[in-house]
Amino acid sequence: MNKLDTGIEYLKGIGPNRAQLLREELGIRTYHDLLHFFPNRYVDRSQFHSLGQLARNSAEIQIKGRLIQIKNIPQKRGSRLVAILEDQQGQIELVWFRGQQWIQDQLRLETDYVAFGRLNWYGNKVSMPHPELTPMSHFEKNAFLGLHPIYPSTEKLLQRGVSQKVIKQAQHQLFQTLTGKFSESLPKILIQKQQLIDKNSAYRYIHFPENHQQLSAAQYRLKFEELFFIQMQLLQKKIMRKQQIKGYPFQKVGAVFNQFYKNALPFSLTDAQKRVLKEIRKDLGTGIQMNRLLQGDVGSGKTIIALMSMLIGVDNGFQACLMAPTEILAQQHFNSLQEFLKNTTVRIALLTGSTKKSERILLHEALENGSLDLLVGTHALLEDKVQFANLGLAIIDEQHRFGVAQRAKLWRKNKLPPHILVMTATPIPRTLAMSLYGDLDISVIDSLPPGRKPIKTVWRRDSNRLQVFQFIKEEIQKGRQVYVVYPLIEESEKMDYKDLMDGYASLQRSFPRPNYQISIVHGRMKPDAKEYEMQRFLKNQTQIMIATTVIEVGVNVPNASVMVIESAERFGLSQLHQLRGRVGRGNTQSYCILMSGDKLSEDSRTRLDTMVRTNDGFEIAEVDLKLRGPGDLMGTQQSGVLQLHIANLVKDQDLLQQARTWAQNILSADPNLQQNDHQGLKTALQGLTQNKAIWNFIS
Repeated sequence: MNKLDTGIEYLKGIGPNRAQLLREELGIRTYHDLLHFFPNRYVDRSQFHSLGQLARNSAEIQIKGRLIQIKNIPQKRGSRLVAILEDQQGQIELVWFRGQQWIQDQLRLETDYVAFGRLNWYGNKVSMPHPELTPMSHFEKNAFLGLHPIYPSTEKLLQRGVSQKVIKQAQHQLFQTLTGKFSESLPKILIQKQQLIDKNSAYRYIHFPENHQQLSAAQYRLKFEELFFIQMQLLQKKIMRKQQIKGYPFQKVGAVFNQFYKNALPFSLTDAQKRVLKEIRKDLGTGIQMNRLLQGDVGSGKTIIALMSMLIGVDNGFQACLMAPTEILAQQHFNSLQEFLKNTTVRIALLTGSTKKSERILLHEALENGSLDLLVGTHALLEDKVQFANLGLAIIDEQHRFGVAQRAKLWRKNKLPPHILVMTATPIPRTLAMSLYGDLDISVIDSLPPGRKPIKTVWRRDSNRLQVFQFIKEEIQKGRQVYVVYPLIEESEKMDYKDLMDGYASLQRSFPRPNYQISIVHGRMKPDAKEYEMQRFLKNQTQIMIATTVIEVGVNVPNASVMVIESAERFGLSQLHQLRGRVGRGNTQSYCILMSGDKLSEDSRTRLDTMVRTNDGFEIAEVDLKLRGPGDLMGTQQSGVLQLHIANLVKDQDLLQQARTWAQNILSADPNLQQNDHQGLKTALQGLTQNKAIWNFIS
């Protein structure tokens, strides 16, 4: 057994109780986990502060002095231990609320100590709760001066006595146990060209740096290695899939596609759409399963690409399906595709949770006997009862809303897995795309159809509401329609529902009947009631639609020219951008009005300023990534994906690109890693594959 796989309880000074705490609180189970439990910051312990010149803040500082008094002070619950430390300029109280007896047994009066901890001011008195206290003789003998690591911790660990000192001692013990020798996993040529320090030095310097140069070199090496192994695994997975997972070869582009392209396509494709369609056509003809991600900003024309890809499947005797995350979006896709196909012989149907049982029976039968070509639907497509005669292509829209297990169900709907096209209107920053979807081929529609005018976005405060209402009236007089969207974080939140209903009452007063008609849509409504209100708005029977984020995707009303977003500071950038994309779908000038209160956080200001400044979804996504970090950006379903130990996808973008380039070059020259210089790399990757730990690196 690899020594790094040893349970943490066997490390001297840890034992079963502390081991259980480390497992529960920090996920540290083995020596390997502890080795890769990196400090999140460092403090300079070469500096000492004088007690007569302490700043009135809660900074972490280091002081030295003589212990002149020790006393126990009773309090409501138990007592606290107080020791007085004195230097030539003043005194400070060192305070312990836990473990007093053990600590008191260690303390010696009239002895010089070094105390490190956080200042706590109460009036003019200063104290240092639970300091790290070291006798001066021990401090000097063990060369404590220099950079000291501070490790992530939790309140429970501190309460149970697992302090920074305990974790540091555990790391020292670990290095003595492992004798500090780690086998090299990166090729020599890579180490030389990237100017990386060796692995042994990297691990030593990350935990025990003597200076900033050592720390910087260790961080560079370990960040690169982490990103490199992620890219190696993703690219290997991609190569393996293309070698092993066969797909149905769509060998021709036939009459159905060509007749649609010549006679039924209502507009010319943009150059970006043509390029993407060409990439998809090439994939479909190889006999290897397509696994492609299609990115396109709101309104860039992904739906028509999806349809034309499905028509290639029909030409080759296959069925295709399009799965969307909500009924509204599925209905919207179905309506659009049905309109496109009205003068063709292609048969299409819709399946959602609201589909009646009698309709389902007919639909299932048509699907199984092959008389149905295309099926649009929600999660209902994943039901075991839904069986295709010959599913050749599955398209998943807004795929980040589906779990991995859900997507895998589609694969099992046929003998060979269908070709997969996943689409998203949420632009994904380049670094995230490389790390989350590095095993997929990626297509990007990076331009909007001609004639689309950029949406004008403004930010207004509540005090400007009367001017905003006047502007809305002017737009309605021109025959336009307006969305007013309220935030809804959880559908059960009473406060949000109240916001919506208060807003509805306010708008009814400002836009009274019969001159104005108002629709309202929210998550508590039944599907048929929602659909009724949607249809009224679509037919221009109502001029204003008040809604929650239920209309974030899937509502296409070209006549709507104004999007008012209430409490815009409560939305994320991605949501704001998606909502703005509900307007600007016709050829008239459209507007997005961001309404906010006066008290805003710095992040909220940045989000609203960004929305006013740019319509570019990819630029917005980059700002969002910097504000929220990769885990939050992708949501809970993807949260396990980016638990990086040391690299940061925002700050280390250049390093990620370098790591991917190296991985591509190595696998291109030696796909099976047979060269002598690649044996350490091969062993490391095999270990990762066995553990299925794509986001860890091996020693």
